[in-house]
Amino acid sequence: MFDITTIGDCTVDTFIIIDHDEAVLQCDLKKDQCQLCLNFADKIPIKQSSQAIGGNAANVAVGCQKLNIKTAVVSELGNDLNSLTIRQALKAAKVNTKLVKVTKNRETRYAIILNYQGERTVLSYFGKYKYSLVKLPETKWLYYTSLGFSFEKIQDQLVSYLKKYPKINLAMNPGSYQLKKNLKKITELLPRTNLLFVNQEEAIKIVGAQKNITDLMKSLHQTGVKIAVVTNGSKGSYASNGQNIYFMPPYPITAISKAGAGDAFASGFMAAIINNKNIDEALTWGTADATGVIQKIGAEEGLMNKVQIIKTIKKYSKIKPQLI
Repeated sequence: MFDITTIGDCTVDTFIIIDHDEAVLQCDLKKDQCQLCLNFADKIPIKQSSQAIGGNAANVAVGCQKLNIKTAVVSELGNDLNSLTIRQALKAAKVNTKLVKVTKNRETRYAIILNYQGERTVLSYFGKYKYSLVKLPETKWLYYTSLGFSFEKIQDQLVSYLKKYPKINLAMNPGSYQLKKNLKKITELLPRTNLLFVNQEEAIKIVGAQKNITDLMKSLHQTGVKIAVVTNGSKGSYASNGQNIYFMPPYPITAISKAGAGDAFASGFMAAIINNKNIDEALTWGTADATGVIQKIGAEEGLMNKVQIIKTIKKYSKIKPQLI
């Protein structure tokens, strides 16, 4: 019996740190939209680079396992060196990999992550997999997240599985590709979703623009979602169970890299919920775990264990969730 089984693509991420003098940001007047600009056809020196495994499914699995949540991953990889790197890293983190499928003549997903002024721009390669849901183990939670081409097939199989086993809880954090290519398909799963993780932009994309966060949360719950979590980057995060809405301010930390912050937040939040914590306390767990990750390069380097989570929460004890 697993506490949580994650379903999604795993990647090998290459992090490239760009020096402040080698690029420039061009933003609109409200600074809502910015472009990272490099000199065209130029040789751009970089400040630092590193590699690590990534992908939402892998990051959340590793994050939860580090918090003593028994975890497995369902994913599809190619038969290349990146595949071997991912499987070895997951096993080293004590994540069960028996449901990871290796497909011949396929290339494993990877990403190039440009880090500039603490923010990340991600260049993602999506392998053309023929996704199929493997026979799942006994698990309390399923965490459904980022997939690429033809994700619709595995989602249909997931729906059938959940109908057969209605007691299994579903958490969902849809990937950018899924939301862009087939938003309607993702919304079909919302009535069965116990816990939804999205950022504010994604939430608006799902339900349309709302006047305020209260209306946004209300609209998400009207889709059938039981617990909605909306993150808003350095501005903080929100969580609602349909009765109460809480806002959690961020901890006063200067980010080195924000890559993996959302997955770390989800890991901490999920672990708290599995440990029967209320959503306001789950917000502090998520915020603490994300704080660790943004102080490191890589989506998993700064993930915390339970002792570190509690220590961080105590350190910033004056910053607490606010009922709104």
